[in-house]
Amino acid sequence: MAVTPITALLGKVISGAPKRASGTSGRLIPRKVRFDWTDTPVDWIPGHPFASHFINEINLLLPAGEFWFCRLYNEALPLVTDDKLRDDVQMFIRQEAMHARAHSSAIAEYLNRRGFETESNTRQEDWLFEHLLGDTFAGRELRSDWAKKQWLVFRLGVIAAIEHMTCVLGQYALDNKGWDQVGADPVLLDLLRWHGAEEIEHRSVAFDLYRHLGGTYTSRYYLSLIAMPAIFGLWAHGAAHLMKQDPRFEAKRPSVFRPWIWLEWQRQSKTGMLPSLPSLLRKQLPFFSPWYDPVKEGSTEEALAYLDASPAAAMALRSAA
Repeated sequence: MAVTPITALLGKVISGAPKRASGTSGRLIPRKVRFDWTDTPVDWIPGHPFASHFINEINLLLPAGEFWFCRLYNEALPLVTDDKLRDDVQMFIRQEAMHARAHSSAIAEYLNRRGFETESNTRQEDWLFEHLLGDTFAGRELRSDWAKKQWLVFRLGVIAAIEHMTCVLGQYALDNKGWDQVGADPVLLDLLRWHGAEEIEHRSVAFDLYRHLGGTYTSRYYLSLIAMPAIFGLWAHGAAHLMKQDPRFEAKRPSVFRPWIWLEWQRQSKTGMLPSLPSLLRKQLPFFSPWYDPVKEGSTEEALAYLDASPAAAMALRSAA
């Protein structure tokens, strides 16, 4: 009988079983949804104009970022060596592209038709993702394959940090029944909850891809320190842009650089219409852990249950049949 060397046994104990590249159970489903914005009011949360504008800013912030996700993931696909993860990434791309189109429709068919100027804000988002986080680094072309891959993995780490945040916000949208209690617009609620449920459904993909291509804990740590404050700042900045166009907020002179918008955000969170900034920051802490596992964030069961009930997703399913 052959005797297994003690070093080999120790190696197995230390390394454990090989870790799967994909943490996503089942196959992701792209849903081709459409929303009718004809009857959605500006104050889609009745009696809460601040919260309505603050959530509406998500429509301005997301499309550029999500199309950027799709471009980067298409670049990364040839480097993926695991079949299940490759399929996850392909379905993630299709879901994210649909998110971007749905929020773009809210800009054009909802906000613009109600007199809100959005282009100056969305142009800033386009510059951020196309130039600052584009394929060139600091305006310079990357020549070596090594440098191109490192810059790609860096940006995939940014996406992983953002996807943790969108999972947190998605779970908040599913859980917040305060919107329903005050009679919030059902179409915009469905947009938020459909999108949030798919963010929970695919919450492992960005983190899995980042690690699969060599992303490390150390870089993940500092990338989250960059991405998270940037997203909160962009959110408040875009909300201020919408509020500046609303005469009800003229005296407040809304700006991301003025304390009022941050203090009002916290005050409005006590009504249950917005998540509080401290609570969102606390929910980012798991991402800093070396043992972070996206599967432990959010509820797949709740997400899939909503997707089964979503009016837009149900209509998409009927159209595809």
